[in-house]
Amino acid sequence: MGLIHGTVQLSNPSRPELQGVEVRALADSGAVHLCIPEHIAIQLQLRELEQREVILADGHRRTVPYMGPIEVSFANRRCFTGAMVLGNEVLLGAIPMEDMDLVLRPQLQSITVNPESPNIPLSLAKQTDR
Repeated sequence: MGLIHGTVQLSNPSRPELQGVEVRALADSGAVHLCIPEHIAIQLQLRELEQREVILADGHRRTVPYMGPIEVSFANRRCFTGAMVLGNEVLLGAIPMEDMDLVLRPQLQSITVNPESPNIPLSLAKQTDR
């Protein structure tokens, strides 16, 4: 099985006058957050919200800027999140994929909207019994 990539639109909702960017993103359900390269953060004029410590795939820890807000759009879905500035490509982790109700299709090496809810994103909200 190969890597799964998809095309997403990134924009800065705090600066609507700025043009968003369309990017090829690596979709990884084993990653948690959205990660973007530094040049994307600069282009979108994102604000550093704080520093975050991350554990990399090789087990090393690193402190990186956490920027935002950032709007992520795919097909008829969008979400608002923060992004860690890390790496040389956009990494779409589980949080933005869950928020937009996207699914990975390994057999087609693609990302798609959840076929069980094609028109609007579906979220789970559990209520506990009292």
